[in-house]
Amino acid sequence: MAVCAAMEEDEIGALERIMTGRRLQADEVLVEEGEPRRRVYSLTDGMLRLSIALPDGRRQITGFLLPGDYLGLADDETYSATVEAVTPSALCSFPVREMEALVDSHPKLKDRLFRFTRAALRQARENQLILGRLAPVEKLAAFLLALSRRLEEHRLPDNPIPLAMTRTDIADYLGLTVETVSRSFTKLRNSGLIRLPDAHLVDIIDRPSLEAVAGTLR
Repeated sequence: MAVCAAMEEDEIGALERIMTGRRLQADEVLVEEGEPRRRVYSLTDGMLRLSIALPDGRRQITGFLLPGDYLGLADDETYSATVEAVTPSALCSFPVREMEALVDSHPKLKDRLFRFTRAALRQARENQLILGRLAPVEKLAAFLLALSRRLEEHRLPDNPIPLAMTRTDIADYLGLTVETVSRSFTKLRNSGLIRLPDAHLVDIIDRPSLEAVAGTLR
């Protein structure tokens, strides 16, 4: 899933020459919304959350990044979101200008970034579908299924689902209150669709019924 997947050794060498490593502690900010875009990043470990500031001071979380995801591809001159670590995270960091020059001279890298662009568009569409659900329990069910699919796509265990983010993060992503998110988890659990071994783990035990609640089919 990483940016260097399917590249030849000489291409990987060229990528490594412009790369620096970056580590973040939980809740540490990587970039702020509106900052000049000088670097792009590939997440190799951990989880990141993307958020924007609303006019009334609240935040809207717009997505979560998993290992293998690429950050900064869709932005123009400035970063479109604030990016923070959900858990301790590790990234590869690349200067924008050097990366753009490398892309121009390495077709496989250009193709790889094109794939990232298509994946980001799919995820944005999926986010819209999740937020378009009317009932909170539908939103939560759709969120859990979408996260499970993304984990599978990233070749990570997709069930039980590790929830590195807090209930507050989930609420700010779904546009709900923390209390509503907690009640929705309880409804799904009491309906026998999920188990909650602890606050950061969800075991899907009836996927077809959960998909029916979400209004989606795998």
